Amino acid sequence: MNLRPALLLLVSLALPAAAGERIRYTCDNGARLDISFSAAGDGRPQATIHFADGDIVLPQVPSASGALYRADPVRLHTKGDDAVFEDDKGNLRRCSRGEPPPPAPVAASGFLDVTGSVTWPAAPALPPGAVLILRIQDTARADARARLLAEQRIEASGQPLPLPFAMTVDRDLAGPRARVTVSARIEHAGKLLFISDKTYPAVVDGRPRHVDLTLKATGKAAKR
Repeated sequence: MNLRPALLLLVSLALPAAAGERIRYTCDNGARLDISFSAAGDGRPQATIHFADGDIVLPQVPSASGALYRADPVRLHTKGDDAVFEDDKGNLRRCSRGEPPPPAPVAASGFLDVTGSVTWPAAPALPPGAVLILRIQDTARADARARLLAEQRIEASGQPLPLPFAMTVDRDLAGPRARVTVSARIEHAGKLLFISDKTYPAVVDGRPRHVDLTLKATGKAAKR
């Protein structure tokens, strides 16, 4: 029985419509393989794996399922849009035709985590009971009082400087048009000792930023 006509039919079915065209495969280890399928001079189908430092040509051999290309110890087994590639070190890569899908967009968190630090002149030492008051505010409206979004109070006396802080603000509470800033002050027994004397943006382009604040002494602190 002459099997050559049947073999040629299988060859025509195994080859891609555009023989020789490079097809990109993306593998489970993140690598990409460019593979082209063609026929050798004797009509035998073959697969060429294109690497930056050279090509590997693998002739097709019989396979119970899919198409198997082999030049020991390198093997390539394709079936549909999937491929399994085994290199000369026995490493297996499971690959699929095409580029990997783009990563899904990361949903914006419902909260804004603002971090930073506060420092002030170390001398004179703060009295016991001095309190550092941190406020995150919406200062978008110049003709209205700043809207308080979050407040934190920390015992200030005896703290190493700079003093780190972390605060969380509800993104919905801030709103898309908010101008979110952070300010700080140190009080003792109702008297203001230190204050931040400039504006520190806490959110830029919808993203929280690390803020380092430097406080200035008021008249009461300077006289102590």
